Amino acid sequence: MGIIAWIVIGLLAGAIAKILMPGKDPGGIVVTMLIGIAGGLLGGWLGKVIFGVDSIDGFFDLSTWIAAIVGSLVLLLLYRVVTGNRHSHRHA
Repeated sequence: MGIIAWIVIGLLAGAIAKILMPGKDPGGIVVTMLIGIAGGLLGGWLGKVIFGVDSIDGFFDLSTWIAAIVGSLVLLLLYRVVTGNRHSHRHA
């Protein structure tokens, strides 16, 4: 798959991750979408390294989408943990 396809998958995976994990994100929708792109790449890489599956077979493969969404969820959770602590200290 080309880089444009990964960007599209990442944007959509970021939106799906946001729906699955609602709440206020410190960076807003733009940061969430960027996390989605990075999460898609992370999910594809982890799927290949850990499970030995080729999760980047094609745009319409279910494994590609699952890997991208899981990667986006992981990065979104990490982002919230790291930035959430910083924002709560400012208000105290």
